[in-house]
Amino acid sequence: MRRLRGALTPYLLMLPAGLWLLVFFAIPLVYMASVSLMTGNLIDGWKLTWHWQNYTEGLDVYGDKLLRSLWYGLIATVACIVLAYPAAYWIAFKGGRHKSTWLFLLLLPFFVSFVLRTISWKLVLTDNGPILGPLKSWGLLPDGFHVLDSGFAVISGLTYNFLPFMVLPIYVALERIDYRTIEAAYDLYAGRVEVFRRVVLPLSLPGVFAGVIMTFVPVTSDYVNAQVLGGPGNTMIGNVIQAEYFTNSNYHTASALSFTLMALLLIGIFAYARALGTKDVLEAAGR
Repeated sequence: MRRLRGALTPYLLMLPAGLWLLVFFAIPLVYMASVSLMTGNLIDGWKLTWHWQNYTEGLDVYGDKLLRSLWYGLIATVACIVLAYPAAYWIAFKGGRHKSTWLFLLLLPFFVSFVLRTISWKLVLTDNGPILGPLKSWGLLPDGFHVLDSGFAVISGLTYNFLPFMVLPIYVALERIDYRTIEAAYDLYAGRVEVFRRVVLPLSLPGVFAGVIMTFVPVTSDYVNAQVLGGPGNTMIGNVIQAEYFTNSNYHTASALSFTLMALLLIGIFAYARALGTKDVLEAAGR
C-alpha cells in the first residue's frame, strides 16, 4: 500500500494543474478547432460541415498579414537577443550583491499595464515628443520625419514590451555556470573571445533557447503594438483575428487563422530546435 501510494504521489500532485489545463486549454482548443471547420452566420446559426476551405480562404485573404507577423516577430526576437544577452551577462557576472536590485529594475515596468506601457511608447515616439521634437527644432531632422505608423515603431514596441522574457532565461542559464570552469579556461591560455565562444555561450544556450520560445510566440501573435504604434500598412495577424472575432463575427475564419498561426509557430520552433540541436541544449542544461 505504501509503495502504491508512493507511485501515485507524483500523479496526484500533477492532477490540479492537469485539470486546469484540460478545462481552460485543451477543451477550448478542441472546440475552437471544430469552429474553424464550421459554416454559417449569426442569423442562421453555425454547423460543423468540415469546411477545410476556411483555412485556404483565410490564407488567400490575409496571407500578407501572416507573413508580416512572422517577419516582425523574427526581427523583434533577434533584437531582444542582441539587447538581452549583454544585460543578462553583466548582471550575472558583474552585478555582485546588487543582482536582485538590477533584476527588480528590469521587471519594474511589468508592474504597469501592458497597454499603458505601449501607449507611453507612443508618446515617446510622437512627432513632437521628447525625442523627435528637439531633434526637429535643432534642424537635425526634417519637419516631415515621423516614426509612428511604421514597421520600425511596431518592432520597437514589441522589443521593449517582451525584452524581460528574453533576459530572465538567459540570466538564469548564465547564473548557473560554475565560474571555476571559466577560470580553468583562462588557465589553459584561452583569450576572452575564446572563453566566451567555447565555454560561456554553449553553456548559456538553454537560456537562449527558452528565451526565443518565450518571446517569439507572444510577439508574433501580439496585436496591441500594431494597433497603437502602427498604421494601416502594419496590421498583424493578431489584429485580423481580433477583428474577425469581435467585430465581423466571422468565428470560423478567426479560428482557422488562429490554428494556421499556431501551426506555423510550432513548425518554426521545431525547426529552430533542430538547427540549434535540442540534444546539445538539454545536455548543457543538465551540467
